[in-house]
Amino acid sequence: MQQFSPAVSTIAQTIQLSLSPVFMLAGIGALLNVLAGRLARVVDRVRALETLHPRSEGPEHDRHVWELRVLDRRITVINNGLFLAVASAVMTCSVVAMLFVAELAKLHIGRYVAVTFILAMLLLIASLIAFIVEVRVSLAAVRVRSELLELDE
Repeated sequence: MQQFSPAVSTIAQTIQLSLSPVFMLAGIGALLNVLAGRLARVVDRVRALETLHPRSEGPEHDRHVWELRVLDRRITVINNGLFLAVASAVMTCSVVAMLFVAELAKLHIGRYVAVTFILAMLLLIASLIAFIVEVRVSLAAVRVRSELLELDE
């Protein structure tokens, strides 16, 4: 039985090795929280505009249509960012699981662990890019109408 049971020190080393991916998971969790919060705010705004849209006319109606199009774009970008972040989290969890399986089964799968971690990082990078794209789209959409600024012309 002794030959199949890994030493406590070996398990401790594997736990230490898996700490970096676990910290990465915490960061991904925070990113998911931010993206979900932004999505909730966008959805709330869409619902508000959907009630105003049928009752509006002229320039106000055009503004509502324009804003709904921007919000639809933001929903798409946030949804993509959420998907990428979750995929990164899944890959990161896979890395941790692979580390333990490799140690317990004495498998030599270092290359697979490395490729999985690289994939997790690439997915995280893509998710962060989606996040900054969404922020840029939201900031570009914030326009203060010139008549509200009361500028002397």
